Amino acid sequence: MHHQQHSSLLSLLLLLPFLHRSSIALAQAPAPSPSPTGPTNVVKILKKAGEFKTFVRLLKTTQLDSNLNSQLGDTNNGLTIFAPSDAAFTKLKTPGRSLNRREKMQLVQFHIVPTFISRKQFETVSNPLKTHAGSGDRFLLNVTVSGDSVNVKTGVINTTVSGTVYTDTHLAIYRVDDVLLPAAIFGPKEKSPAAAAPAAAKKVKADDESDDEGDDGDGDGVSKNVSRGVIVGFGSLSLGICIVLAHIALFL
Repeated sequence: MHHQQHSSLLSLLLLLPFLHRSSIALAQAPAPSPSPTGPTNVVKILKKAGEFKTFVRLLKTTQLDSNLNSQLGDTNNGLTIFAPSDAAFTKLKTPGRSLNRREKMQLVQFHIVPTFISRKQFETVSNPLKTHAGSGDRFLLNVTVSGDSVNVKTGVINTTVSGTVYTDTHLAIYRVDDVLLPAAIFGPKEKSPAAAAPAAAKKVKADDESDDEGDDGDGDGVSKNVSRGVIVGFGSLSLGICIVLAHIALFL
């Protein structure tokens, strides 16, 4: 009996080093890495900031919210968004006409630059900046830095960046004090060459008609002069005949 207890104790003592090593190995094993976070959601970021309700509503009604999220996952260039606050929209004067769906989409896209620009990069960025609204020169932005102030010019309105809402390595969202108004929608309308052509043609036609009228006037004058000549000639001939007849009568 004592022999069996001694053998069991000896076996336990022999196992202790192995148990100790196993516990050390388990303690040193790296903890499982946290599960990756979901894709960046622009609307969630703006909602969390709490002062961009109008801009969020425009993103949703134009269905640009899902488009932005997919772009962030598909491109390496990143995005820069100038987000107007609700206060900026309250300052916006009501335009003379309501915007159609396409113009609303272009207005929202005008606030999005298809490149990530950090706050520091504004000092060296090349102007003008292209936007998602289009490649035309009336859909471009100009960004300049003066001291600590970042100024944004659209050709219609000048405003400043008043804060950073969110930034990482591929997305930057900046708060702006005014709604960025593109010249293509809110600026003076450009006269197309096609519209100017009919006006020029009309002027040429009017000049031609004036010339025709002048020609007609000259023609009428010539006709009148010819008529007078015929009448005078005919009168002279009649007078001559009368004189000849009178002379003949004297000799009869």
